[in-house]
Amino acid sequence: MLAAVDHVQLAAPAGSEDALRAYYVDVLGMTEIPKPPALAARGGCWFRSGPVQLHLGIEPDFRPARKAHPGLRVTGITAYATRLSSLGASVTWDDNLPGHRRFYSDDPVGNRLEFLEPVT
Repeated sequence: MLAAVDHVQLAAPAGSEDALRAYYVDVLGMTEIPKPPALAARGGCWFRSGPVQLHLGIEPDFRPARKAHPGLRVTGITAYATRLSSLGASVTWDDNLPGHRRFYSDDPVGNRLEFLEPVT
């Protein structure tokens, strides 16, 4: 029986770790978590915010997925979008999901992220 999603793995090109840290830590407000030594040797980086974990792994022939993406639930979506935008991140609103406010943003290597909040 499935109990929860442990993490979402996204791909990234070699050498992009500093740009990823700048986005996921400084823009999104996540915390970098250490990778186990055997995995750290492969490059990439892992991030956490509360129970949410995103793992960025190095892929030799990296191409960002344009459709596949994690959907990240947020609180205070308008303020969060304003924060991202003010820090130079893309924010593209989409009102096609009934009962939710949502927007998309791309990380520095082109991975698509969806941010959503249910409308109460």
